[in-house]
Amino acid sequence: MRATTRAAEGIPRLRWTLEEFERLTELGVLSEDDRIELIGGELVPMSPKGNRHEVVRDELQNWIMRRLPETLRLSSEIGWRPPGAHTYVEPDLLICPMEFKGVTVAPPDVLLAIEVAQSSLRFDTTTKARLYGALGVREYWVVNAKTLVTRVHREPIALGYKSVEDVAPDVALTPLLVPALTIRLADLPIE
Repeated sequence: MRATTRAAEGIPRLRWTLEEFERLTELGVLSEDDRIELIGGELVPMSPKGNRHEVVRDELQNWIMRRLPETLRLSSEIGWRPPGAHTYVEPDLLICPMEFKGVTVAPPDVLLAIEVAQSSLRFDTTTKARLYGALGVREYWVVNAKTLVTRVHREPIALGYKSVEDVAPDVALTPLLVPALTIRLADLPIE
């Protein structure tokens, strides 16, 4: 019998491994256009990206790229497979030391993970926050594409994060592990 997972409504579901998930892509069952993540053994469709999401992510990515220390790597919408986690997610932005490849970097080596959320705000601030915290990602930001308010998650624990704070767009955001990237989102050229 195949392992199961249990959804919020209590119905058991088949548990997928990362290897099985990747095999579905190899066989053509899933394509890159399907936008599916593997979270907790479940195949989860990603929310559609809106125009505002794309504009905010692009401006933030360009701002970071111009200021990122040479010793660090910025990965954008990379298919991240944290080692040993049977997880596949596509964070909007992932910053880690240059010696790691973003695809398989261990969660404690991630210096900052960022999701820009428009239609996925609730999912990114609940399910993804619990996932990233449980994995040990030390700092996780969720940028509300509409308001530019950023929910900053720090101090990972098994159920998410011990420290969660909303930061207004006109207040400086400083990543703890990359202070050179201090930013006020209100300063980005976003209309």
